[in-house]
Amino acid sequence: MAIEIKEKIKLNKTNIESAFLKQNTPIYNISIQNNKNIKIKFEVDTNPPLGFITENKLLLQPFSFFVKTYSLSDLFAGKMHALIYRNWKTRIKGRDWFDFEWYVKNGVELNLKHFAQRAFQSKHLLSDNLSKQEFINNLKNKVRSTDIEIAKNDIVSFIKDKRILNIWSSNYFLQLSDLIKFKE
Repeated sequence: MAIEIKEKIKLNKTNIESAFLKQNTPIYNISIQNNKNIKIKFEVDTNPPLGFITENKLLLQPFSFFVKTYSLSDLFAGKMHALIYRNWKTRIKGRDWFDFEWYVKNGVELNLKHFAQRAFQSKHLLSDNLSKQEFINNLKNKVRSTDIEIAKNDIVSFIKDKRILNIWSSNYFLQLSDLIKFKE
């Protein structure tokens, strides 16, 4: 199997380093119907904010092994940081909104302390102290300033049952914001 790893050259320097792992042959029991390349993007935060918890999770495929990962509460905090502060001028990432919905629907508690440390490190907050109400206000401001139709259009090709996007609206995400649970 021929594999190529290519570093992504970024215009804006951040603590996140990216690389792409590419190959054009079948992986294990996945068969590719055409000659398109498979690309896997790896990102490594070279200076991650503290205040997170890791867990060892057992994966069984393609063989049994453990992987160390952030807790769901900390992954939720990272996702909300990206959703609120992502600075893409011309694009809205629908997956951020899909993931936000998933975390709330599944009752995952957001680690507000880790979120605040991320926002402080990225210079979006002046300190790493943030109240639940300040967080909710920031999130609702983001919801109000986002064209949810663009978010829907960005993700629709990845959704099997397109009807699940029918409810997506500013009102829906504003109400989801009020349903967020916080890790104490």
